[in-house]
This record gives sequence, structure tokens and C-alpha cells, in this order.
Amino acid sequence: MQTLQQTHFQFPGQKSVYHGKVRDVYTLENDLLVMIATDRISAFDAVLPRGIPYKGQILNQLAAHMMRATEDIVPNWLQATPDPNVAIGQACEPYKIEMVIRGYLSGHAAREYKKGARILCGEPMPEGMKENDAFPTPIITPATKAEQGAHDEDISKQAIISRGIVSAEEYQQLETYTHALFKRGTEMAAAQGLILVDTKYEFGKNKDGQIVLIDEIHTPDSSRYFYAAGYKERQSKGEPQKQLSKEFVRQWLISNNFQGLEGQTMPKIPDEFIQTVTQRYTELYETITGLSFHREDASNINKRIEDNVVNFLLTK
Repeated sequence: MQTLQQTHFQFPGQKSVYHGKVRDVYTLENDLLVMIATDRISAFDAVLPRGIPYKGQILNQLAAHMMRATEDIVPNWLQATPDPNVAIGQACEPYKIEMVIRGYLSGHAAREYKKGARILCGEPMPEGMKENDAFPTPIITPATKAEQGAHDEDISKQAIISRGIVSAEEYQQLETYTHALFKRGTEMAAAQGLILVDTKYEFGKNKDGQIVLIDEIHTPDSSRYFYAAGYKERQSKGEPQKQLSKEFVRQWLISNNFQGLEGQTMPKIPDEFIQTVTQRYTELYETITGLSFHREDASNINKRIEDNVVNFLLTK
């Protein structure tokens, strides 16, 4: 089954291209960005050697769905999705932080808690919590946007402002948007029988100086979801939560002795695991949107994308 792992397009008016961990971003004239969601998958800041069939299409369509569902809260960069793997929108100057918000003690926060940490990014974490317990109120734990090849790092609100990464006034707006988006995401998840556990948002500033939401939101690459049914029972018994997120990929890597640390070797990825990841991503898309996922023709993904993007640009 063909996967989209590399792109090397030359679109009309193209000025530059940036190849990220999972997305390739083409900058065109007139402040247009063409963002292509590939089938690459990353964990622990490392890209796995094999692509995941339909992952790019799922992420792109889910991100677009969520952008449209939250555009009344904060303006966003998205203008069109001319191909299942492609989003086109306005270029922005990104803030060099990720606004991570956590409603539950899970993932990175849980790992830090087990090490004895009771403060994360300047935010207190109460004593006596178990993994996957809900925080009294959601906490924002920002991370720096690392340069390519480097790890993102936790950072506090105070450090962000004191270092001049974001002004105090702008940070307050980002904080307000983050809480409002998380509330909407939580409500949307609950309507589908899910719990939005934690997520991250990225923001930028457009040419008019307006703060806008960029990148993706509420996808399994940026968010963690639990099934609401049985959550309390599993917590009371100390059992792992049934979840829809990329955490199971991280856990598989951990079980195969890889956490992106120096000297560690990426394990070989078996076919069965690849199929499981596709199934998990498809399940999340259908569960959170309530829509059926339609697999687009993947026999020649690169040509399909090029044709659809060029046609869009020529008729725009």
C-alpha cells in the first residue's frame, strides 16, 4: 500500500519549502502556504522509518474539521483543502512556543510526576494524584518550539515573557484562546463519548498583526483522548485507560527500548503494527467527527496532490 513519505513539488509561484517531521510546507507568492500532511509519523522527536497508510489524509481532514468548528473562537490560517492531504492558507509569523494544555495527569506530565515533580512549567500538580486523574482545573504547560533535530523543552509563562519570546499582553491572549479552544474541544469530544485529555495549540501573527491559530488542532498527533465509558471504573481499579492518541506508538517504542535518547536505535516496524496504527487513526477520525472515513485513491498520491493544488491555484 503506497504511503506519502517525501514530497518534492514545484508549485506556481513557489518561493521555498520546509520539510518538517510530518508535514511539508510550501511557501508561495502572495503569502500563501501549501501544507501537505504526509504519512510520516514521529515520536520522541524522531521520525519512524515507515509511513502509515492514510495517516496524512486523516490528520489533514480532522484538522480542517476542527479549524472550521472553532473559527468563531479565534481566527485561523486555513482557506481551502483542495486535496485530502493538503491545506492551503495564509502565511503567518509563528510564535516560538506551543501552548500545551492538560486536563489530566497523563503522558509527559505523568512521567514527570512519577519522578517526583510537583511543578510543571510553573504550574502546581497536587499531591496524591494517580496517573490519568483529572486536574482540579486544566493547566497550561508551554513548550519551546525546537529547531529541527532538537527536542522541545518545557518552559514557564514567566520565562516566556522575561525572555521576550512573547509579550505579556500577547501571552494573555494566547492563554485565553487556549482555554477557550480546550473547552470547545472537550465539549465536542464529550458529545462523541470521548474525553479530551490534553492537547497543544500553535499560534502565529498574520501580516495585519492579528493573532491566528495555525498548524493542526485536536488530532491524534497533537492530542490525547480517552473513552469516557469505563473511565471511572478503570481509574478506581488502577487499570490503563482505553485511549485514542499517539501515546500507544510511544508506548510501543518504549517497550522496544527506544525513547529518542542518545545511543538508542529505532526498532524495526512490523507490518502488523503499521496496520494497527492506521486502524487507530481511522477509529479516532470516525469517533470524534461522527463521520465515516473515505479512503482516497492512493495509487499515485504525489500526482494527485500536484494536480489538485495546481488546479486550485490556477482557478483561485
